[in-house]
Amino acid sequence: MIDRQLPAVRGRWRGDRSVAEIAQLAGVSQPTVSKVLNGRAGVGESTRRRVETLLREHGYRRPSGPPGTAGIEVLMSGMLGSIAIEVVRGIEDVAATRDLTVSLTDIRRRAAAGQSWIEPLLLRRPVGVVAAFAGFTTEHLELLDASGIPVVTLDPVVDQHRTPSVGCNNWSGALAATRHLLDLGHHRIAVITGPVKDLSSRARFDGFRAALDAAEVPYDETLRRSGVFTFEDGRDLALEVLSHPDRPTAVVCGDDLQALGVYEAARLRDLRIPGDLSVVGFDDIEHCLWAGPPMTTVRQPFAELGAAAARLVLSLAAGDKPSQHRVELAATLVVRASTAPPAAN
Repeated sequence: MIDRQLPAVRGRWRGDRSVAEIAQLAGVSQPTVSKVLNGRAGVGESTRRRVETLLREHGYRRPSGPPGTAGIEVLMSGMLGSIAIEVVRGIEDVAATRDLTVSLTDIRRRAAAGQSWIEPLLLRRPVGVVAAFAGFTTEHLELLDASGIPVVTLDPVVDQHRTPSVGCNNWSGALAATRHLLDLGHHRIAVITGPVKDLSSRARFDGFRAALDAAEVPYDETLRRSGVFTFEDGRDLALEVLSHPDRPTAVVCGDDLQALGVYEAARLRDLRIPGDLSVVGFDDIEHCLWAGPPMTTVRQPFAELGAAAARLVLSLAAGDKPSQHRVELAATLVVRASTAPPAAN
């Protein structure tokens, strides 16, 4: 017997219960319900009948329009505004060539309001999804796959199994940044990274280490700090490494916000940039030009990343098999006034 004691929740998707609740009532997974709802194969006949009965009882209908009428859906959460604009601009440039629209869902805002984002997205049935946020789970991927909606992740935080992704070459970017400091004569170089579980953070740290190893400069673990990509973490972690008895003469940062935090830490320690401390960021957000002095950083081509993700997801939607699982674009070192040779002792 099927337990129907769950409280009804009106106004969700196309019935009086969410897909998750229908799945619980039927004793199956959410992707299975999505497959039945969208008329896809891969579900046993008895299970399909059980799910279809529940869908009818709760007022669900298969989507009436053709798939893809909503264009490309972009999922973001907490991304810096200037970066988000560039990413969306690149996606829109590609979408416009196909007469497609681009929709943006702010996951953080919907979560803060206690709202679901996956079911409204399934209702819109976009041609494809570009996901640029850290909370994309295997369950989300299965639901979208069951609905026939392809997904491309943008610089994923963790390995998303078989999901195609687009990003920049974080390793080579960090390698170039560190080599630049080594070529200036720095040997006491601190590194502030992002979260240790973050794939891009690990790649940037590996690039940093590779540059030191190639130059036969010893790596000092006491000059490494890991945090999150924020101004506050950059400031606080830099204050720690700048208190080291043998203070570093340069700092490589995981992103530009951390690097701006290092600027503040240097100010608090009465250190001049670049006279006493050279600083390199990563991303090349617009704030780098406004910093005093303008910041040396590694530029990520955000508009090009968005365009590459859009081309890839549209290719998947057309049924093409991607020639490569991961698309990587080049990162470019942009040298400005925050780096200089170390002061003579």
